[in-house]
Amino acid sequence: MRIISIRENPEYKDIAIRYFQEHWKSVWPVIYEDSINHSIHARNNLPQWYLLEKEDEIIGCAGLITNDFISRGDLYPWICGLFIAENHRGHEYSTLLIDRAKKDSKKFRYQYLYLCTEHVGFYEKYGFQYVGQGYHPWEEASRIYEIEL
Repeated sequence: MRIISIRENPEYKDIAIRYFQEHWKSVWPVIYEDSINHSIHARNNLPQWYLLEKEDEIIGCAGLITNDFISRGDLYPWICGLFIAENHRGHEYSTLLIDRAKKDSKKFRYQYLYLCTEHVGFYEKYGFQYVGQGYHPWEEASRIYEIEL
């Protein structure tokens, strides 16, 4: 298992863009393309984009960003786009991507890491705590979770 940071391994940029676009079809494809392309030489530590590789196959992804299209701009950073391929679920591979986002967030001197989701019960097992609702520009709400680093 290997976590590939796109910023540290820019040769994976196009693979990452395709992977995020294929697995998050509800997001306008140019969003990932633009963010991943500009993350490589960004002045700041965020955004960060990650791929999870197992035996030369990309099986998951995640991002670490300043805002996940949610009303709570006072909270950051956010883990986003967390995805594990269906045939690899059930092995807690999400932990690897979450731990990398936590490690990088701590290294960048953040005290908390956030995420927004509709899932109840999944992120709690990783130590995240529900802190309230947030609102998206497309007139939907999401649950906001945080974890202290």
